[in-house]
Amino acid sequence: MPSLPPALANGPQYAWELATLYPQQGAWDEVEYLHLTDGSNRRIELTGGVLEFLPLPTLKHQTLAGFFYHALLAFVTKHDLGVVPFPPIRVRSPAGQIREPDALFLSKANSRWLHNRVFEGADLVAEVVSGDAKDRKRDLVTKHAEYAQAGISEYWVIDPEQRVVLVYKLTGAEYALHGRFESGEADSVLLTGFALDVEALFAAADSVPE
Repeated sequence: MPSLPPALANGPQYAWELATLYPQQGAWDEVEYLHLTDGSNRRIELTGGVLEFLPLPTLKHQTLAGFFYHALLAFVTKHDLGVVPFPPIRVRSPAGQIREPDALFLSKANSRWLHNRVFEGADLVAEVVSGDAKDRKRDLVTKHAEYAQAGISEYWVIDPEQRVVLVYKLTGAEYALHGRFESGEADSVLLTGFALDVEALFAAADSVPE
């Protein structure tokens, strides 16, 4: 067994051998992933056999996600359109990938995709972008492509760094930008009549102290 770096060798003594009981990165499958995450409160996603550990959400992140979730839930409930499960909920994107969007909507027409542990799909998903460069790429590039490939009709991106809400609609096999909203109301193509007050959204996050 290779020796540990001095910083680790002199620190807390962990049962490093425990890691050998699990697959290597790149070799995880869905069964192993579900077994691990069912017993964990960490936000972990699976893509290409690799576990991706998401950052712990800040209160600002949760405030933005909660604002969107409650607005979406109220609209869908009022019009009896489907389900807006309380997050986190695991959803399959392309084969072998499982994501945990910050919010999702599943229509009655696609209720067959609803399952207890992992949704087979969704009609609308939303992500609040975290500040780290790696996390920004995940939400703005990687998931953008994955959710389109999964056939999810609408993708909302709430970007607190740029103070903008991006709404993408599925056109063919790719997303087209429906709107970039820095003020006023961000509206949905899929859910006619659903709109989000962008200024109120970011004002809610601004009320959270640093």
